[in-house]
Amino acid sequence: MFNKVLVLSASAGAGHIRAAQAVEKAFLQMGAAREVRHIDILEYTNKLFRNFYSKAYIDMVNKAPEVLGWLYDHLDTPWKNERRRLAFNKLNTRPFIKLLEQHQPDFVVCTHFLPAEMVSWLKAKERLATKQAIVVTDFDVHAMWLCHHFEHYFVALEETRIHLEKLGIPPEKVSVTGIPIDPIFAEVKDKRAMRAKYGLDEDRRTILISAGGFGVGPIEHLVQSLLEMRHGAQVVAICGRSTELKTRLDQLAAQVPPHHHVTLHAVGYTTEMDEYMSAADLLVGKPGGLTTSEALAKGLVPVIVNPIPGQEERNADHLLEEGAAIRCNNLPVLAYKIDQLLDDPARFASMQANVKRLAHPHAARDIVTTLLSLQNP
Repeated sequence: MFNKVLVLSASAGAGHIRAAQAVEKAFLQMGAAREVRHIDILEYTNKLFRNFYSKAYIDMVNKAPEVLGWLYDHLDTPWKNERRRLAFNKLNTRPFIKLLEQHQPDFVVCTHFLPAEMVSWLKAKERLATKQAIVVTDFDVHAMWLCHHFEHYFVALEETRIHLEKLGIPPEKVSVTGIPIDPIFAEVKDKRAMRAKYGLDEDRRTILISAGGFGVGPIEHLVQSLLEMRHGAQVVAICGRSTELKTRLDQLAAQVPPHHHVTLHAVGYTTEMDEYMSAADLLVGKPGGLTTSEALAKGLVPVIVNPIPGQEERNADHLLEEGAAIRCNNLPVLAYKIDQLLDDPARFASMQANVKRLAHPHAARDIVTTLLSLQNP
Protein backbone atom coordinates (compact mmCIF):
# COMPACT_ATOMS: atom_id res chain seq x y z
CA MET A 1 0.00 0.00 0.00
CA PHE A 2 1.16 3.53 -0.79
CA ASN A 3 1.13 6.29 1.78
CA LYS A 4 0.36 9.36 -0.37
CA VAL A 5 -0.56 9.26 -4.06
CA LEU A 6 -1.27 12.24 -6.30
CA VAL A 7 -3.06 11.73 -9.61
CA LEU A 8 -2.21 14.69 -11.81
CA SER A 9 -4.11 15.87 -14.88
CA ALA A 10 -4.89 19.05 -16.83
CA SER A 11 -8.31 20.27 -17.94
CA ALA A 12 -7.34 20.72 -21.59
CA GLY A 13 -10.23 18.69 -22.93
CA ALA A 14 -12.20 16.32 -20.70
CA GLY A 15 -10.29 13.11 -21.41
CA HIS A 16 -7.26 13.73 -19.20
CA ILE A 17 -9.51 14.54 -16.24
CA ARG A 18 -11.69 11.45 -16.75
CA ALA A 19 -8.63 9.22 -16.98
CA ALA A 20 -7.29 10.68 -13.73
CA GLN A 21 -10.63 10.20 -12.00
CA ALA A 22 -10.68 6.57 -13.15
CA VAL A 23 -7.22 5.94 -11.68
CA GLU A 24 -8.16 7.70 -8.45
CA LYS A 25 -11.32 5.59 -8.19
CA ALA A 26 -9.35 2.39 -8.76
CA PHE A 27 -6.89 3.32 -5.98
CA LEU A 28 -9.81 3.92 -3.61
CA GLN A 29 -11.73 0.77 -4.55
CA MET A 30 -8.61 -1.39 -4.19
CA GLY A 31 -7.51 0.25 -0.93
CA ALA A 32 -4.09 0.72 -2.51
CA ALA A 33 -3.20 4.03 -0.82
CA ARG A 34 -3.79 5.61 2.57
CA GLU A 35 -4.31 8.95 0.84
CA VAL A 36 -5.08 9.53 -2.85
CA ARG A 37 -5.86 12.91 -4.33
CA HIS A 38 -6.59 14.06 -7.86
CA ILE A 39 -5.27 17.50 -8.85
CA ASP A 40 -5.83 19.52 -12.02
CA ILE A 41 -2.48 21.23 -12.52
CA LEU A 42 -4.14 24.21 -14.22
CA GLU A 43 -5.74 25.16 -10.90
CA TYR A 44 -2.21 25.84 -9.66
CA THR A 45 -1.05 28.13 -12.48
CA ASN A 46 -1.63 31.79 -13.29
CA LYS A 47 -4.88 32.81 -14.98
CA LEU A 48 -3.32 33.73 -18.31
CA PHE A 49 -1.55 30.37 -18.61
CA ARG A 50 -4.68 28.52 -17.48
CA ASN A 51 -6.79 30.20 -20.18
CA PHE A 52 -4.10 29.57 -22.77
CA TYR A 53 -4.02 25.87 -21.99
CA SER A 54 -7.74 25.13 -21.64
CA LYS A 55 -9.67 27.80 -23.54
CA ALA A 56 -7.22 28.02 -26.45
CA TYR A 57 -7.45 24.25 -26.94
CA ILE A 58 -11.26 24.23 -27.02
CA ASP A 59 -11.33 27.27 -29.33
CA MET A 60 -9.00 25.55 -31.78
CA VAL A 61 -11.04 22.35 -31.69
CA ASN A 62 -14.20 24.27 -32.53
CA LYS A 63 -12.91 27.03 -34.81
CA ALA A 64 -9.56 26.02 -36.27
CA PRO A 65 -9.03 22.25 -36.03
CA GLU A 66 -6.62 22.35 -38.96
CA VAL A 67 -4.34 24.63 -36.90
CA LEU A 68 -4.50 22.16 -34.02
CA GLY A 69 -3.55 19.36 -36.39
CA TRP A 70 -0.61 21.36 -37.75
CA LEU A 71 0.62 22.11 -34.22
CA TYR A 72 0.27 18.47 -33.23
CA ASP A 73 2.45 17.32 -36.13
CA HIS A 74 4.89 20.24 -35.85
CA LEU A 75 5.58 19.54 -32.18
CA ASP A 76 5.87 15.78 -32.61
CA THR A 77 9.67 15.65 -32.78
CA PRO A 78 11.13 13.63 -29.88
CA TRP A 79 13.26 15.59 -27.41
CA LYS A 80 13.11 18.79 -29.50
CA ASN A 81 12.60 22.21 -27.83
CA GLU A 82 12.23 20.59 -24.41
CA ARG A 83 14.46 23.15 -22.66
CA ARG A 84 12.54 26.10 -24.08
CA ARG A 85 9.20 24.49 -23.23
CA LEU A 86 10.37 23.59 -19.73
CA ALA A 87 11.52 27.17 -19.05
CA PHE A 88 8.10 28.48 -20.11
CA ASN A 89 6.23 25.91 -18.03
CA LYS A 90 8.39 26.45 -14.92
CA LEU A 91 7.59 30.15 -15.06
CA ASN A 92 3.85 29.50 -15.10
CA THR A 93 3.48 26.57 -12.72
CA ARG A 94 5.19 27.88 -9.57
CA PRO A 95 2.15 27.27 -7.30
CA PHE A 96 2.03 23.68 -8.55
CA ILE A 97 5.75 23.18 -7.90
CA LYS A 98 5.30 24.56 -4.39
CA LEU A 99 2.38 22.19 -3.80
CA LEU A 100 4.44 19.16 -4.87
CA GLU A 101 7.40 20.12 -2.70
CA GLN A 102 5.16 20.59 0.32
CA HIS A 103 3.09 17.45 -0.22
CA GLN A 104 6.01 15.10 -1.10
CA PRO A 105 3.87 12.18 -2.34
CA ASP A 106 5.53 8.80 -2.62
CA PHE A 107 3.97 8.24 -6.05
CA VAL A 108 2.41 10.47 -8.71
CA VAL A 109 0.38 9.26 -11.67
CA CYS A 110 0.16 11.74 -14.56
CA THR A 111 -2.59 11.58 -17.19
CA HIS A 112 -1.31 14.72 -18.95
CA PHE A 113 2.17 15.55 -20.22
CA LEU A 114 2.41 18.94 -18.48
CA PRO A 115 2.56 17.66 -14.87
CA ALA A 116 4.71 14.73 -16.05
CA GLU A 117 7.31 17.14 -17.41
CA MET A 118 7.33 19.21 -14.21
CA VAL A 119 7.69 16.15 -11.97
CA SER A 120 10.50 14.85 -14.17
CA TRP A 121 12.38 18.15 -13.82
CA LEU A 122 11.90 18.25 -10.03
CA LYS A 123 13.18 14.67 -9.79
CA ALA A 124 16.23 15.60 -11.88
CA LYS A 125 16.98 18.50 -9.52
CA GLU A 126 16.47 16.19 -6.49
CA ARG A 127 13.79 18.54 -5.21
CA LEU A 128 11.26 15.69 -5.26
CA ALA A 129 11.87 12.07 -4.27
CA THR A 130 8.56 10.76 -5.56
CA LYS A 131 8.20 8.00 -8.12
CA GLN A 132 6.33 8.85 -11.31
CA ALA A 133 4.01 6.92 -13.63
CA ILE A 134 2.82 8.40 -16.93
CA VAL A 135 -0.50 7.31 -18.46
CA VAL A 136 -0.84 8.15 -22.17
CA THR A 137 -4.49 8.96 -22.91
CA ASP A 138 -4.55 8.40 -26.69
CA PHE A 139 -3.68 5.36 -28.76
CA ASP A 140 -0.55 7.03 -30.18
CA VAL A 141 2.19 8.64 -28.10
CA HIS A 142 3.16 12.23 -28.96
CA ALA A 143 6.65 13.63 -28.33
CA MET A 144 5.23 15.91 -25.61
CA TRP A 145 4.73 12.81 -23.41
CA LEU A 146 8.43 11.98 -23.35
CA CYS A 147 10.23 12.44 -20.01
CA HIS A 148 13.70 11.62 -18.71
CA HIS A 149 12.84 10.84 -15.08
CA PHE A 150 10.02 8.39 -14.47
CA GLU A 151 9.38 4.86 -13.24
CA HIS A 152 6.75 3.59 -15.70
CA TYR A 153 4.65 4.34 -18.78
CA PHE A 154 1.18 2.94 -19.42
CA VAL A 155 -0.05 2.86 -23.03
CA ALA A 156 -3.03 1.68 -25.04
CA LEU A 157 -1.44 -0.52 -27.71
CA GLU A 158 1.51 -2.82 -28.24
CA GLU A 159 2.53 -0.64 -31.21
CA THR A 160 2.75 2.34 -28.87
CA ARG A 161 4.95 0.34 -26.51
CA ILE A 162 7.27 -0.50 -29.42
CA HIS A 163 7.29 3.18 -30.44
CA LEU A 164 8.45 4.22 -26.96
CA GLU A 165 11.10 1.50 -26.96
CA LYS A 166 12.45 2.78 -30.30
CA LEU A 167 12.65 6.26 -28.76
CA GLY A 168 14.89 4.96 -25.99
CA ILE A 169 12.42 4.11 -23.24
CA PRO A 170 13.46 0.82 -21.54
CA PRO A 171 10.93 -1.89 -22.51
CA GLU A 172 10.58 -3.07 -18.90
CA LYS A 173 9.29 0.39 -18.02
CA VAL A 174 6.26 0.25 -20.37
CA SER A 175 3.01 -1.68 -19.85
CA VAL A 176 0.14 -2.08 -22.31
CA THR A 177 -2.93 -1.68 -20.12
CA GLY A 178 -5.26 0.38 -22.29
CA ILE A 179 -6.49 3.85 -21.37
CA PRO A 180 -8.00 4.04 -17.85
CA ILE A 181 -11.77 4.46 -17.76
CA ASP A 182 -14.23 4.52 -14.91
CA PRO A 183 -14.52 0.96 -13.52
CA ILE A 184 -18.29 1.18 -14.02
CA PHE A 185 -17.73 0.56 -17.75
CA ALA A 186 -16.42 -2.89 -16.87
CA GLU A 187 -19.77 -3.87 -15.34
CA VAL A 188 -21.81 -6.12 -17.62
CA LYS A 189 -25.39 -4.87 -18.01
CA ASP A 190 -28.05 -6.58 -20.09
CA LYS A 191 -28.66 -4.79 -23.39
CA ARG A 192 -32.41 -5.44 -23.51
CA ALA A 193 -32.87 -4.44 -19.87
CA MET A 194 -31.02 -1.16 -20.43
CA ARG A 195 -33.15 -0.39 -23.49
CA ALA A 196 -36.31 -1.05 -21.52
CA LYS A 197 -35.08 1.11 -18.64
CA TYR A 198 -34.74 4.14 -20.93
CA GLY A 199 -37.92 3.65 -22.93
CA LEU A 200 -36.29 2.17 -26.00
CA ASP A 201 -37.41 -0.70 -28.21
CA GLU A 202 -35.76 -3.82 -26.78
CA ASP A 203 -35.33 -5.48 -30.19
CA ARG A 204 -34.24 -2.57 -32.37
CA ARG A 205 -30.69 -1.81 -33.49
CA THR A 206 -29.51 1.14 -31.37
CA ILE A 207 -27.13 3.89 -32.49
CA LEU A 208 -25.65 6.21 -29.85
CA ILE A 209 -24.42 9.72 -30.63
CA SER A 210 -22.39 11.73 -28.18
CA ALA A 211 -23.93 14.88 -29.60
CA GLY A 212 -22.58 17.30 -27.01
CA GLY A 213 -19.16 17.03 -28.59
CA PHE A 214 -20.48 18.52 -31.80
CA GLY A 215 -21.73 21.75 -30.19
CA VAL A 216 -23.39 23.88 -32.86
CA GLY A 217 -21.75 21.88 -35.62
CA PRO A 218 -23.23 19.32 -38.02
CA ILE A 219 -25.40 17.45 -35.53
CA GLU A 220 -28.72 18.07 -37.30
CA HIS A 221 -27.21 17.02 -40.62
CA LEU A 222 -25.80 13.92 -38.97
CA VAL A 223 -29.16 12.97 -37.45
CA GLN A 224 -31.02 13.71 -40.68
CA SER A 225 -28.75 11.29 -42.49
CA LEU A 226 -29.33 8.57 -39.87
CA LEU A 227 -33.10 9.00 -40.22
CA GLU A 228 -32.71 7.95 -43.87
CA MET A 229 -31.31 4.51 -43.03
CA ARG A 230 -32.92 1.50 -44.70
CA HIS A 231 -32.45 -0.64 -41.60
CA GLY A 232 -34.78 -0.15 -38.66
CA ALA A 233 -32.96 1.63 -35.86
CA GLN A 234 -33.31 3.94 -32.89
CA VAL A 235 -30.93 6.87 -32.61
CA VAL A 236 -30.08 8.06 -29.09
CA ALA A 237 -28.39 11.47 -29.00
CA ILE A 238 -26.69 12.46 -25.73
CA CYS A 239 -26.73 16.26 -25.66
CA GLY A 240 -24.68 16.84 -22.53
CA ARG A 241 -25.26 20.17 -20.81
CA SER A 242 -26.47 21.92 -23.97
CA THR A 243 -30.18 22.55 -23.38
CA GLU A 244 -30.31 24.39 -26.70
CA LEU A 245 -29.06 21.33 -28.55
CA LYS A 246 -31.57 19.08 -26.80
CA THR A 247 -34.40 21.47 -27.70
CA ARG A 248 -33.36 21.43 -31.36
CA LEU A 249 -33.18 17.64 -31.44
CA ASP A 250 -36.51 17.27 -29.60
CA GLN A 251 -38.06 19.43 -32.32
CA LEU A 252 -36.44 17.27 -34.97
CA ALA A 253 -37.68 14.09 -33.28
CA ALA A 254 -41.23 15.48 -33.25
CA GLN A 255 -41.07 15.83 -37.03
CA VAL A 256 -40.33 12.13 -37.56
CA PRO A 257 -43.52 10.47 -38.93
CA PRO A 258 -45.29 8.04 -36.56
CA HIS A 259 -44.18 4.42 -37.01
CA HIS A 260 -41.14 5.50 -39.03
CA HIS A 261 -38.54 2.70 -39.05
CA VAL A 262 -35.91 5.04 -37.58
CA THR A 263 -36.67 6.93 -34.37
CA LEU A 264 -34.79 9.70 -32.57
CA HIS A 265 -34.43 10.09 -28.80
CA ALA A 266 -32.66 13.19 -27.43
CA VAL A 267 -31.18 12.86 -23.94
CA GLY A 268 -29.95 15.75 -21.80
CA TYR A 269 -27.12 15.64 -19.30
CA THR A 270 -26.72 12.16 -17.85
CA THR A 271 -24.39 10.37 -15.45
CA GLU A 272 -25.53 7.01 -16.83
CA MET A 273 -23.42 6.95 -19.99
CA ASP A 274 -22.33 3.39 -19.25
CA GLU A 275 -25.98 2.26 -19.32
CA TYR A 276 -26.73 4.06 -22.57
CA MET A 277 -23.63 2.43 -24.04
CA SER A 278 -24.82 -0.93 -22.71
CA ALA A 279 -28.08 -0.38 -24.61
CA ALA A 280 -26.39 0.50 -27.92
CA ASP A 281 -24.71 -1.34 -30.79
CA LEU A 282 -22.83 1.46 -32.54
CA LEU A 283 -21.34 4.78 -31.43
CA VAL A 284 -21.28 7.67 -33.90
CA GLY A 285 -18.83 10.46 -33.08
CA LYS A 286 -15.26 11.60 -32.68
CA PRO A 287 -12.60 9.06 -31.63
CA GLY A 288 -11.30 10.69 -28.46
CA GLY A 289 -9.15 8.33 -26.40
CA LEU A 290 -11.47 8.12 -23.39
CA THR A 291 -14.82 7.92 -25.22
CA THR A 292 -13.41 5.33 -27.61
CA SER A 293 -12.04 3.25 -24.74
CA GLU A 294 -15.41 3.38 -22.98
CA ALA A 295 -17.17 2.32 -26.17
CA LEU A 296 -14.77 -0.57 -26.76
CA ALA A 297 -15.30 -1.74 -23.18
CA LYS A 298 -19.04 -1.81 -23.88
CA GLY A 299 -18.64 -3.64 -27.19
CA LEU A 300 -19.77 -0.76 -29.41
CA VAL A 301 -18.55 -0.50 -33.00
CA PRO A 302 -17.35 3.10 -33.55
CA VAL A 303 -18.55 5.04 -36.56
CA ILE A 304 -15.96 7.79 -36.84
CA VAL A 305 -17.15 11.23 -37.94
CA ASN A 306 -15.08 14.44 -38.11
CA PRO A 307 -12.03 13.38 -36.07
CA ILE A 308 -9.96 16.29 -34.79
CA PRO A 309 -6.72 16.51 -36.82
CA GLY A 310 -3.83 15.20 -34.77
CA GLN A 311 -4.51 12.75 -31.97
CA GLU A 312 -8.05 11.81 -33.05
CA GLU A 313 -6.92 11.21 -36.65
CA ARG A 314 -4.28 8.84 -35.30
CA ASN A 315 -6.79 7.13 -33.00
CA ALA A 316 -9.02 6.66 -36.05
CA ASP A 317 -6.14 5.14 -38.03
CA HIS A 318 -5.53 2.52 -35.33
CA LEU A 319 -9.21 1.60 -35.04
CA LEU A 320 -9.60 1.26 -38.81
CA GLU A 321 -6.38 -0.74 -39.14
CA GLU A 322 -7.58 -3.14 -36.45
CA GLY A 323 -10.90 -3.63 -38.25
CA ALA A 324 -12.81 -2.26 -35.26
CA ALA A 325 -14.47 0.83 -36.80
CA ILE A 326 -15.78 2.44 -39.95
CA ARG A 327 -15.26 6.08 -40.91
CA CYS A 328 -17.59 8.50 -42.65
CA ASN A 329 -15.96 11.57 -44.20
CA ASN A 330 -19.15 12.93 -45.77
CA LEU A 331 -22.29 13.20 -43.62
CA PRO A 332 -24.78 12.78 -46.50
CA VAL A 333 -23.59 9.17 -46.91
CA LEU A 334 -23.60 8.27 -43.21
CA ALA A 335 -26.81 6.23 -43.48
CA TYR A 336 -25.45 4.44 -46.54
CA LYS A 337 -22.22 3.53 -44.72
CA ILE A 338 -24.04 2.07 -41.71
CA ASP A 339 -26.61 0.29 -43.91
CA GLN A 340 -23.74 -1.31 -45.85
CA LEU A 341 -22.25 -2.57 -42.60
CA LEU A 342 -25.56 -3.93 -41.30
CA ASP A 343 -26.21 -5.60 -44.68
CA ASP A 344 -23.24 -7.86 -43.91
CA PRO A 345 -23.85 -9.58 -40.54
CA ALA A 346 -20.58 -11.53 -40.79
CA ARG A 347 -18.58 -8.33 -41.25
CA PHE A 348 -20.40 -6.66 -38.35
CA ALA A 349 -19.79 -9.69 -36.11
CA SER A 350 -16.10 -9.64 -37.08
CA MET A 351 -15.87 -5.95 -36.13
CA GLN A 352 -17.56 -6.65 -32.80
CA ALA A 353 -14.97 -9.36 -32.15
CA ASN A 354 -12.17 -6.91 -32.99
CA VAL A 355 -13.70 -4.37 -30.62
CA LYS A 356 -13.72 -6.96 -27.84
CA ARG A 357 -10.07 -7.84 -28.59
CA LEU A 358 -9.01 -4.18 -28.31
CA ALA A 359 -11.01 -3.42 -25.18
CA HIS A 360 -9.35 -2.88 -21.79
CA PRO A 361 -12.28 -2.41 -19.40
CA HIS A 362 -10.05 -2.98 -16.34
CA ALA A 363 -7.23 -0.63 -17.40
CA ALA A 364 -7.43 1.55 -14.27
CA ARG A 365 -7.27 -1.48 -11.98
CA ASP A 366 -4.40 -2.98 -14.00
CA ILE A 367 -2.44 0.27 -13.71
CA VAL A 368 -2.79 0.30 -9.92
CA THR A 369 -1.86 -3.41 -9.70
CA THR A 370 1.30 -2.74 -11.72
CA LEU A 371 2.22 0.23 -9.55
CA LEU A 372 1.85 -1.92 -6.42
CA SER A 373 4.20 -4.49 -7.96
CA LEU A 374 6.75 -1.74 -8.62
CA GLN A 375 6.57 -0.79 -4.95
CA ASN A 376 7.09 -4.40 -3.91
CA PRO A 377 9.18 -6.07 -6.63
